[in-house]
Amino acid sequence: MNGVTDGVDFSSIQLIGTAVTPAVMVSGCGILATGLDNQISRITSRLRDMVREWRTLPEGHPRRTLLRDEVAIMDRRHAILAKAIGFTYAALLSFVATSLLYLLRRSVPVPEALPVASFSLGVLLLGTMAVFALASLRLSRRAIALEREDLFRDGPPPGASGV
Repeated sequence: MNGVTDGVDFSSIQLIGTAVTPAVMVSGCGILATGLDNQISRITSRLRDMVREWRTLPEGHPRRTLLRDEVAIMDRRHAILAKAIGFTYAALLSFVATSLLYLLRRSVPVPEALPVASFSLGVLLLGTMAVFALASLRLSRRAIALEREDLFRDGPPPGASGV
């Protein structure tokens, strides 16, 4: 062999990779959960602001209809992101279970398929979270479109391009 690989125990390197990968995924899930939680908090705050504005407007004011429509969209976004964060925490638990199963293998016979299945489940849960996050973005664009339509009801501002 060459001088670089002489004396290297590749099973140890594989064991380190096997142990570290779920831990990295747990850390990634934590970061994703924090981001989703921040989005949920901002939506909650925005919902409260819109409802407060709606209550101050007189009956029949056209903005009340817009606010009602936007609150409905924001409520759906909030629900979608709540599901997304739930999937993220479930993925986190799946990756923790993967790590625990690999640790248990040192003292208890654990079928090789079990930690692989647990890790795969975590990846699937993260994929599901991403789908929900994309659905939330789509709804966000709908809410912005409502505001844009209201703002430019009388036409675009002078010099605005159609970008």
